[in-house]
This record gives sequence, C-alpha cells and structure tokens, in this order.
Amino acid sequence: MKNTEQSKHWYTELDKNMIAWLHFDMAGTGTNVLSAEVLNELSEELAVLKHKEIQGLIILSDKKNGFIAGADIKEFTKFQSPEEASNMIRQGQAVFERLENMPYPTVSMIHGFCLGGGMELALACNYRVAEDHEKTKLGLPEVKLGIHPGFGGTVRLPRLTGALKAMDIMLSGRTLNAQQAKKAGMVDYVVPKRHLKKMAVMCIQDRMPVRKPSLWLRLSNAFFIRPLLKIMILRNLKTRVSKEHYPAPFAIVDLWAKYYSNQKTMMKEEALSVAKLMTGTTSQNLVRIFFLSESLKSMGREIEFPVSHIHVIGAGVMGGDIAAWCALQGFTVTLQDREAKFIAPAMKRAYSLFNKRLKQPRLVQKTMDRLMPDINGKTGLKKADVIIEAIFENADAKKALYKEIEPQLKPNALLATNTSSIPLENLSEALSNPGRLVGLHFFNPVAKMPLVEIVKGTSTDDEEVKKAASFAQKISRLPLPVKSTPGFLVNRILMPYMLEAVTMAEEGSSPAEIDRAAVKFGMPMGPLLLADTVGLDICLHVAEIISEGIEMPVPEKLRAMTKKGNLGRKSGQGFYRYKNGRQIIPSGSQTSSSDHDLTDRLILRMVNEAVACLNEGVVENAELLDAGVIFGTGFAPFRGGPLNYWRTEGEAGLNKRLTELEAHYGRRFHPAGQLKGAHA
Repeated sequence: MKNTEQSKHWYTELDKNMIAWLHFDMAGTGTNVLSAEVLNELSEELAVLKHKEIQGLIILSDKKNGFIAGADIKEFTKFQSPEEASNMIRQGQAVFERLENMPYPTVSMIHGFCLGGGMELALACNYRVAEDHEKTKLGLPEVKLGIHPGFGGTVRLPRLTGALKAMDIMLSGRTLNAQQAKKAGMVDYVVPKRHLKKMAVMCIQDRMPVRKPSLWLRLSNAFFIRPLLKIMILRNLKTRVSKEHYPAPFAIVDLWAKYYSNQKTMMKEEALSVAKLMTGTTSQNLVRIFFLSESLKSMGREIEFPVSHIHVIGAGVMGGDIAAWCALQGFTVTLQDREAKFIAPAMKRAYSLFNKRLKQPRLVQKTMDRLMPDINGKTGLKKADVIIEAIFENADAKKALYKEIEPQLKPNALLATNTSSIPLENLSEALSNPGRLVGLHFFNPVAKMPLVEIVKGTSTDDEEVKKAASFAQKISRLPLPVKSTPGFLVNRILMPYMLEAVTMAEEGSSPAEIDRAAVKFGMPMGPLLLADTVGLDICLHVAEIISEGIEMPVPEKLRAMTKKGNLGRKSGQGFYRYKNGRQIIPSGSQTSSSDHDLTDRLILRMVNEAVACLNEGVVENAELLDAGVIFGTGFAPFRGGPLNYWRTEGEAGLNKRLTELEAHYGRRFHPAGQLKGAHA
C-alpha cells in the first residue's frame, strides 16, 4: 500500500506485515544526496510515521547506484557565516535524532555507496543491513572536504565501533566494503542481494540481535581512558597531516576527547565545529577541488567509444603497469615487448597489484587471465580497440614503431603514446594518418596517480581526443586535455620546481632542509626525494627535452650525479642514501638560506610556470590547470591549486617577489606576466 500523499523525494509503502518501507528517490538526479529540501521532507515523513501503528521502518534507495552519496556539497558553498551553516547542521541533526527515537525498530537497507551523511543516517537506525557486493562502499569521508561528520556521526560511530576504529575511519576518510564494515561494527548483517529485503524484514519481525561492542571497546570511550588515547591518536595523526593545513581531523579528536561523556553537548559542539570548518579556507579549497574532479570526470561522456581489448607496447615500468591497471579495470589486455624476459617482470608486478587490491585468489587469477604476454604483437595488435605505445623516450624509435604497426591497426582503433615530453608533431610525422595519434600520458605509479593527460598535437583529430578522454574514464582515470608543448602541463610545471631544488643543493643547501621547506608549504613530498624516487636519469632526460622548447636551465649537478651513476632510490644513492629501496633518514643540518627564501624559490618557480602555461593556452582555463597540477603532482590540495594560490595571495605581491628573486638569482624567476582569465 503506497502513501498517496507522496513528497518530492520520498514515498512510503506499507506491506501486509505492517512494515513501512520508506523509499528515497531524489528527483531530477541519478544519485541520492541529502539537501536541505530532502532533509525537511524526511523530517515530515518521520513525523507522520511516528504515530502509525506499524511493526517497524525500513529505509531504502530506489537508485541503482547506491543508498546515499552524502550531503549535497553544492550547498556548502552558499553559507555566508558559521552561524548560518551551524543552523542548517542542527536542523539535520534534529532529523536524525527523530529517526533514532522512533518508537519501533528501524533498518537501513544498503546497497552501493553509503557515504557521509548517508552513513550518518544509517547510524541513526537500529539496524544496518548491507548487500555483499564489491560496489557496496561505506564510510565517513568528510575530512577529504576539510570538515567532519556533522549529523551525529562523531557521537554514534564511536558508540558502535569503539574509539580507535571510529577514529581510524573518520580521520582517514577511507571507505570500507560490506565485510570490512561488518567487522568494524558499522553494519549488523551482510547478505547477497537476493536476501537483502528478507534480512531487513527479519530484523524487525524477529528482533534480530544488534551487534554490540565488547567491554574493552566500550571502555575506549570512557572519560578516564580518553586523555591517554587522545595523546596516542594525535601523535600518529601529526606524522601524516599538519593541523595548520588540515584542521578537521584534529577537531574530531578534540570533540570526542572533550565532550563524549555528554552526548547532547557533543552534538551541539559537533555542529559548531563543522560550521567553522565549512566556512574556512581549507574546506572551501577542498570543495573546489571536488568540483574540479567532477568536471574532469564529465569529459569524454559525449562520445560512444566501445572498448574491450587493449594492446600495450613496451613492458617497462610504465607500460607494464598501464597494462596491469587496464586488466584490473576488467579489460582484455595484451602486452608486447621484444622478448619474454622483458615481459616477465611486468607480469610479476601485475600479480602483486592484483593480490593487494583483490585479495581473493579466484579474482586474482581471473584478472591475470585477462593480461596476456604478446611478444611480437600478433595476438593483440589487429584486434585491439586501443593501442598504447610505452617504449623508451626516443623519437626515432617511436616513429619506426608507428610505421611498422599502422597498417595492422583497426580503422577505428585509438593509437596513443605515453610519451612524457616529446611533442606529438614530431612523432605523428611517421604516420600516413597523423591525425589519429593522441597522447595518453600516465603518471607513476600508475595504480595511484588519478590523472591522465590527453595530449592533442596540431594535427590530432578532435574525435581522437574525445575517444581518448572516454577511454580514460573507462579505466577510472581523470582525463585532462592539454596542448602538445614541451613537457605538456604537469612535467612542465613540476620540472622547474625540482630543478630549483637541485640548484639550491648545488649552492650548498642541504637536501633535508630543501625538502622540509616544500613539505611545510604543503607538498606531499620534497622535490629532491621526489627526484630520487622518479630517478635522476629520467629527470635529466625530461628536463633536457623540455629545455629544448622553453628556456629552462638544467643544473650541472644533475648531469654530474647521473654520469656518476647516482640515480636515486633505484641505485641506492641520489640526494639521499637508500637501503633495500628504503630511505636512510638523514640528520638535520643548517643551510645558508632562510626557510622563507627556500620556499619562495621552490613554489614561485612552479606557480610562475603555471601562469605561463595558462597564458600560452596549454590548457583551456585556470580550473583545468589547477585540477591537473593537484591530481598530477599532489600540489598542496588545501591551497586549491597553483593559480588559486596566485589569486588568493595576490598577483601584484607575488610578481614583486618574483622580480626580487630575479634580481638575486637570475632570469629563471622573470615574472610570466599578468594572469589571463584570472577568475578561478
């Protein structure tokens, strides 16, 4: 029996057992999110249902892709003050308190994603029943947006899981699959899809047991334990993030430590804390990044480009890892190289990746079966929908390969090169149809770096660019269209930063101090440790290719270290020493330069190059550039990207500082000019 007075986003059905099924089907969208309007309607539905003579309430989603994705992030940008944000959050808390206090059992029936506010809604129910499926993902990822749970999640999760597990989930923002969530105590029952409704009904009719934390887990929230655990949690947290840069995780720990004994007060303080964070710079920049990623995800959707078979030529680190990643995404992949001995290491790395990601031997073997060695290309070359060339960075070798394989390719097959620095105009000369060559520039490590540069040469057909973007989407990567210029976007912006660090080391500054200055600014890794990790020979090769097209002096120290065989992590010696691939941490040392000087030299070279790239049209706009640099280099996400930093810090002041640095250190600091299209 369906409620005839149906709201816009919710409707209730009453079954023969007098169980109410409250359906969430947000109007006008394919994904359920919790907007202010949705929460108001939910409150009204619950007010009516509270007085119904029913056995229980089951909340479910009508969307195929999942339960609830979280709060409506678009509304985050509308608040003008913490007070305005706090009022909205308190209203949401009141709705979930009403759900928590319903006079009969309540069940969240979860499939697909159950994240953020959606998870908080589920936590307010008596039972949580989840589908046992790989697409079921549960979590509280709010810290990734610079905030923390605000609808009671910081109160209810520790109650269910104990303090340490709750802190791990909230501070990391990671998602859990259904079995992991059950083990943690977030979910009561995990069943296959065919049993999901039956299990939800059983929870109500049979008053199934609710999972309760053990005595020790309950004690972890006790007032006399919390101060000790707080010290331990903060000690670990400070090794991963800075409170100055990312205040949200520290706010979670403070909330729990101070207020958990009085949960009514904690709810109030939770709302105030989220409101303050939500209207702060870090959260606003991280929300901006979220929308930038959504913008990249939308690229390539305007074209139908069916892909089933991928052929990768070159089984080195990049080629082998690209092939493994494509197989992990469900595609048939053939991997070509000159001899079996060159392919074997790639297969070994692939097996390791699959084991790490898939866990189950059956799934690992199934994925390995999709990845096939193909020494001469006879198996895959003619069948492939996508051909990715990933051989060594030599233009003549690549052109010779294209001449050999072009006659064998399907007419509609996408031909892509993973070159990191060679202009496509040079490479496409070897093709009878130069318009079909496009760049698909992956970053190392392939399995972790989300960005792929889609490189368009002057002769590349627009249709091929669209196909490449569509393919990137299919393998769960963010496509960034860039113009074929030396270094494209990411390497061109990253290389001056790394080379400046080498120059400072050449001048006598210690690698540790140089890297500390970058990390203090917010970079995920210092430039010299990054250079060691990439390989100094590779850095030199890319730098020399880029410097052929733009003015970018290469320090002699980099050439000397490479010539000496000190290539970084892979050789055991670079700017740092390594043992079995692990860095030997150096003791601190002083330098002749101030931290401020070190930071400005590193960051302003990168930011100045970003301005030049935008002004030269390497990417279409400032938003795409910021997205590319953040997802391609890890540029301090809380700062919102290099051009956002340029805008917020003030163009006039930064140009003045660049002029000062130019006078002291040379022309490489010459200001790139006024930023075109300076809105961000």
